Amino acid sequence: MVIVRLAKSGAKKNPYYFITVADSRKPRDGAFIERLGFFNPSAKGSEERMRFNIERLDHWIAQGAQLSDKVNELAKDARLSSDELHEKLKRKKDRRQKKKDLIKEKKVAELEAQAKEAEEAKVEEAPAEEAAAEEAPAEEEAPAEEAAAEEAPAEEAPTEESEEESSDDEKK
Repeated sequence: MVIVRLAKSGAKKNPYYFITVADSRKPRDGAFIERLGFFNPSAKGSEERMRFNIERLDHWIAQGAQLSDKVNELAKDARLSSDELHEKLKRKKDRRQKKKDLIKEKKVAELEAQAKEAEEAKVEEAPAEEAAAEEAPAEEEAPAEEAAAEEAPAEEAPTEESEEESSDDEKK
């Protein structure tokens, strides 16, 4: 099967693609039947972004060649006028920027919420510590008396139980 696809070229972090007609069994960057143009996604300023021979593409489509998804998209772009293409790229860039701005706003909102929660937690801890510090001297006297009173009966109770257990053992 014949396919129209991109063959990668260029340097690291600076891709450059050739639009080629090739046998689908051949490697991506391998042997090709015909080169229809190129696509430079990182074109800046006056650099040419894309050159595409639409007549030859139509010939290959008539012969039964299949288009890859990206080549199909590039063919649509190549059929647009330069003004329409420029407008389309501008809209795409604006959408990308809006998406980045929304993500940034969400992150800022999350960080503000976390900071607010942290402040509230500190504010809640501070009065609790102050209240504990104020109540501590009053509690120190009362628990000492209560502890002494509680310890005495607590000591007696186990001894009574142990006596009962020992008498039960004797009866058996």
